[in-house]
Amino acid sequence: MSERSERTGPDAPGPLRVAIVDDHPMFRMGLAVAIAEMAGIEVAGEAQSAEQVPALVTTTTPDVVLLDVRLGDGSGLEVNRWLAIHHPEIRVIMLTMSEDHDTALTALRDGASGYLVKGTDPDRLEHALRAAAAGDVVLDHDMAKAVTDLAVTRRRGPGGVSRPFAELTDREFDILELVAQGLDNQAIARRLVLSPKTVRNHVSNVLTKLNVTDRSHAIVLSRQQGLGRDPA
Repeated sequence: MSERSERTGPDAPGPLRVAIVDDHPMFRMGLAVAIAEMAGIEVAGEAQSAEQVPALVTTTTPDVVLLDVRLGDGSGLEVNRWLAIHHPEIRVIMLTMSEDHDTALTALRDGASGYLVKGTDPDRLEHALRAAAAGDVVLDHDMAKAVTDLAVTRRRGPGGVSRPFAELTDREFDILELVAQGLDNQAIARRLVLSPKTVRNHVSNVLTKLNVTDRSHAIVLSRQQGLGRDPA
């Protein structure tokens, strides 16, 4: 308590303020308890949905947001993009149940300062919060290597030749290729062994990244770049 009091003195910055956005109450509670034990760091507020985030950050002015990748009413990636546009001063650390390297790369590209697997030990979490607040990017070692490799390979096609649409992740590029072949979401899901919902989300991300309004526009654009010419 004494260290926190020193940080909030008139000649020192206040405590590091953290907001938690996750749709699982018990997980939010666990994070809040862990953060309460960290000197100089406090929970500024909590939200359980994407819809609540604008009001949360406006009323609590957090320094860092711990943001679940998957929320009940929307994608954490979309919230991350919204925060980067409307509140670039806030650092975002994405939280996930698994090491999804494609998602991590997308989150970092869109402005996140870190990407942690849920269940990270408190010491690692504390380090991540302080590092993000200082402007650093936070990734576990294995995740950092995988993301670096993805960042390189996604810009390259076979034989090291640059491929079109470098802004897309590898998975999104694969899906765009199948869209260009004329496959619908159900067929793509069967081909890639994904759920239709996952495919639908990827297609939505592809349309956003390509700045096109519909699927037909994406097909035209991708075929101009040589995709979809050899359907299986």
